[in-house]
Amino acid sequence: MASDPPQTPGFAPPWWLRGPHAQTIGSAFIGSRVPEHQAILRRVDLDDGDALAVHDSMPAGWQPGDRVALLSHGLADDHRSPLLLRLTDKLTRRGVRVFRWDMRCCGAGLALARRPYHAGCSGDLAAVVDGVVAWCREGAAAAPPDPDLAIFGVSLSGNVVLKYLGEAPDRVPAAVRCAISVNPPVDLVMGCGSIASRANRIYDRYFTGILVKHLETWWQARPDAVRPSETKKPRTLWQFDDWFTAPAIGYRDALDYYRHASAAQFIPAIRVPTTIITSRDDPFVPFEMFAADRVAYPDCVRLLATDRGGHVGFIGRTGTDPDNRWLDWRVVEIIDPRLPG
Repeated sequence: MASDPPQTPGFAPPWWLRGPHAQTIGSAFIGSRVPEHQAILRRVDLDDGDALAVHDSMPAGWQPGDRVALLSHGLADDHRSPLLLRLTDKLTRRGVRVFRWDMRCCGAGLALARRPYHAGCSGDLAAVVDGVVAWCREGAAAAPPDPDLAIFGVSLSGNVVLKYLGEAPDRVPAAVRCAISVNPPVDLVMGCGSIASRANRIYDRYFTGILVKHLETWWQARPDAVRPSETKKPRTLWQFDDWFTAPAIGYRDALDYYRHASAAQFIPAIRVPTTIITSRDDPFVPFEMFAADRVAYPDCVRLLATDRGGHVGFIGRTGTDPDNRWLDWRVVEIIDPRLPG
């Protein structure tokens, strides 16, 4: 496993935002009003009849072969996530073409799918990657160059990215030059056990409520979408996956789904330079799941762990970076190290 490079600035939260819950909650509310970024809406058709929505933001002057980023959203979110919007703005200002995709039944793809997204939907990501590579070759010469493609995932999609890279490494296009996974729950059994703890119960109930409401909205848009056989609604994420997700995607129960979808088992086979960014105080993703006795890291995978930061928080002190979004600037540096932060 690669070590942290000496030039990576350490994360230091402001004194008033030091705790894991403060960072986790603060990231959703502090400076979260980011305007929607102009993009071309594209579509990826899947083999099972469903489709995905992809949003293409191409800066002026971009040429085939230039740098490209594919951004994936987290649980109960879509391409309008404040994090994805901030990254899109910062990257396109530096000439990087950015694609953001909505997982099945999310965002602009709400009515395009009969089946749901989930933590193991690496096949969907593979289809999007292939689409991005093809779109980036459009308008090029007879032998178009590969784009210089970086893949980014956060939380649930961070697990998807790692699973995609490691489950069939021979099928990952050469265009994929690097990957970033932020706070990924690489052991879904441990992660769901953590969020079900007494300290995190409010989060568990909150996310479950959002997912149940999302299902109702989705079913109105797609009356033919898959539905659970039982009408009793869940109160926890584990119950939700037992009730809906696992049977909807072909697994016996939540435990069966978690064991098959967890990315830890696929990390050893990753060949693409990959950075996993996480925090030791993440209330949802216990740092123990990244221990060397649980995950066999290849040399190309770097674990960048901070003492603080919560779950996808990383709101830092002002002064080191152009703004206090420490995570944003680390992602920008990895995707295009030629460009100053």
